[in-house]
Amino acid sequence: MRRVVGRPGGRDEGAAAVEFALVAMLLITLVFGIIEFSLLLRDYVSVGSAVRQGARIASAEAGAGPATCLSYPVGVTPPPCSPTTAPKLAQDAADAIQVEGSAMPKGNIDEIWVYKANSSGFPGTATDMATASCSTNCVRYTWIAANSRFQYAGGTWTSSSIAACPSASDSVGVIMKATHRYIIGMFGTTTAIADRAVMLFEPLGQTATSGCAAGTHS
Repeated sequence: MRRVVGRPGGRDEGAAAVEFALVAMLLITLVFGIIEFSLLLRDYVSVGSAVRQGARIASAEAGAGPATCLSYPVGVTPPPCSPTTAPKLAQDAADAIQVEGSAMPKGNIDEIWVYKANSSGFPGTATDMATASCSTNCVRYTWIAANSRFQYAGGTWTSSSIAACPSASDSVGVIMKATHRYIIGMFGTTTAIADRAVMLFEPLGQTATSGCAAGTHS
């Protein structure tokens, strides 16, 4: 009888190929996971930076008065403007966020709220992000891709009601809500991101006739 002997090393080569495939899949999964997590972290950092920038601008403009529309040439339709029932500081805060250098696509931003902050740092009577709503002394802005800017989407906050006195000053808050969209889908398709920043209004100079209410400086 003749014994048939397999080629030396054949089994080892096959086992090595299987092991390499398993390890390669693990490494690829790990690399893409790091990429997805890095992009998510980028958006969290971008949102946090944006709301701080918006709050800094708004806190310095207690006396800016009500919102106004820019003049446009005849025949040119202006974009939706913030009404006079919204403070100019709200649009300026949204504009500051618009021009801020951010790695996050503006289209990922769902809403920006600019509002009078309560003692908890939220609009109205809310005490956390889950219960917060933009209903009282709060103005909303959304990103309009066709116009490449944030535009007024609702809400009111009368500028003359803002107090910015050296002894007692209101606080302004900025909330941004965004949606992170995963590229690969390892952790799902989207994740909601939200952050806020709250700052005291910089005091306005007191006058003999009007005190330091913001509306008197508009």
